[in-house]
Amino acid sequence: MPVMANWKKLYSDRLMSAREALLKIRSGSRVFLSPGCGEPQHLLGELVALGEQDGKLNDVEIVHMLTVGAARHAQKAYNRSFRHNSLFVGPGVREAVAAGIADYTPIFLSEIPGLFRSGRMPLDAALIQVTPPDEFGFCSLGVSVEAVKAAAEAADIVIAQVNPQMPRTLGDSFIHVEELDCIVEKDEPILEVISPEPDEVALKIARHATRLVENGSTIQVGIGAVPNAILYGLMDKKDLGVHTEMFSDGLIDLIEAGVVNNSKKTFHPGKVLATFCIGTRRLYDYVDNNPMFEFLPVDYNSSPINIAKNEKMVAINTALQVDITGQVCADSLGYQIYSGIGGQADFIRGAALAPQGKPIIVLPSTARNGEVSRIVPQLSEGAGVVTTRGDVHYIVTEYGVAYLHGKSLRERAVALIQIAHPKFREELLAAAKKMKYLYEDQIIPETIYPVEMEHSESFNGLELFFRPIRPSDERPFQEYLYKLSERSVYLRFFQVRRDFPHELAQEMVAVNYQQNMGIVGTLGNSDTAPIVAAGHWMMDYNENMAEVAFSVADAYQRQGIGTHMLHFLMRVARERGLHGFRANVIAGNMAMTRVFQKSGCVLHQEYEGGEISLYFRFDEKVDSRAGHR
Repeated sequence: MPVMANWKKLYSDRLMSAREALLKIRSGSRVFLSPGCGEPQHLLGELVALGEQDGKLNDVEIVHMLTVGAARHAQKAYNRSFRHNSLFVGPGVREAVAAGIADYTPIFLSEIPGLFRSGRMPLDAALIQVTPPDEFGFCSLGVSVEAVKAAAEAADIVIAQVNPQMPRTLGDSFIHVEELDCIVEKDEPILEVISPEPDEVALKIARHATRLVENGSTIQVGIGAVPNAILYGLMDKKDLGVHTEMFSDGLIDLIEAGVVNNSKKTFHPGKVLATFCIGTRRLYDYVDNNPMFEFLPVDYNSSPINIAKNEKMVAINTALQVDITGQVCADSLGYQIYSGIGGQADFIRGAALAPQGKPIIVLPSTARNGEVSRIVPQLSEGAGVVTTRGDVHYIVTEYGVAYLHGKSLRERAVALIQIAHPKFREELLAAAKKMKYLYEDQIIPETIYPVEMEHSESFNGLELFFRPIRPSDERPFQEYLYKLSERSVYLRFFQVRRDFPHELAQEMVAVNYQQNMGIVGTLGNSDTAPIVAAGHWMMDYNENMAEVAFSVADAYQRQGIGTHMLHFLMRVARERGLHGFRANVIAGNMAMTRVFQKSGCVLHQEYEGGEISLYFRFDEKVDSRAGHR
């Protein structure tokens, strides 16, 4: 009978104990071990037991992708029997790699299957974990598909632990009994990892990062405190899709809330695409036989070409360190390997290529309990660059968002320093000036960007996005000023100006949000949206009043934008404890005078030499019925 039809007999013939199966592995072999939570613990434990017997196994190389278990085989006591080779360094082997008793092979996640199939890393055996076979003899690879299928195809011997507790995941995740040389039955719990609860820093990072995610986006988010916080922060979004290499329990909540429905995906619509998951039994039960999930090998799932087929693809990845030119280190702490390249490079590049895609790097601004900055003048000696200057787009810390793509080194340095921890900005500024990246007089205030002031407003169908101005706006603000008509420039600056040099532009964008304030209105909320309106006030300590001024691009005047900015600046000024505003207006500027008349406060006016000096106090309200206080 054909093997496919006679698989039950084949299964029975190949069923044996773990020891019997593992005795087929010889000294000097290279053995692939299923990664992550799909690790066959029983097989690994029995393999280590063989290694404990003198002379039974020597110099066996164990190739693994992500170790979350204890990894006893990587301990020094077993270094004659086993040598661990990580394609991505997990917590279980991090110390061993750092101590030099285990190896690390840097490689893109998407290229690992090709490494095995091509024979560049030949495999003598593959230890995998699967579900019991279905009625047709197919076993599912469960929670870890990654490169397992490629390893099983390439290995001379495939030893499978059949575990009824492994969930049956769908997709390109099946292997037939006929492809298993040795079958070992073992019912044991699948490894579980509980995601850490996000702290306040992670939640702040998430608030900035999730603002970049539009409704209808397809997302890639990993696991950890910051990614978990990002998942929490996506609850107010609509019609999200998922194309990721990995996911955790937090994704279930988004699906059950209807936030993730994959309806707008342009690649495998209706499906969550992934290659492995790490979480708790709740997650494993949820993905079990669930047709919403397609688990696919990494050479397909993590291919930048396939990732880029998703419109509005948003890839969110973490980092350990970023230098002020935009180089991202995500795999090492200096010379010490911490993790690996993994899927970051694949997804960052894929999202960058996708229509309206957004590659995002997130990280806390400091490490070691705030003792060191993660944004640095130059990467630590030995640090690896996972995302290059050319690939980087968005960097997010708890202090805001820096958009770097297409920006000069000077613009990048300013943008990154303004999202660094305030206590490190001065030394970063000094270092950047020493490197000649910045102007010698460059100013970057140490105050925190007030993201809560961001808002949108509609004016006769025109939607504008208003936000606080920031030092990185210098060049866009110059462009805005140069596009103003001669008349608008004259009304704003009381003179005809034909130049708006760095000194002037910097003075207007390097505000500290306390003693001086600036806001801009832009055409959309993207970081490259042009400025079409601006408003400022500067505090006068003697009277606790502020000098206020604003301007609107010619094409957008007479639509109520100036009035909106005035009222918004008034609200901010009240929150800062100011008593009122002063302004100087050219006598012929009736439009601006009318804006001030709409303040709702009693307007005091004095005429002198063709100028009108105005002021009003916030506590002197106009009685709209009587027309006076």
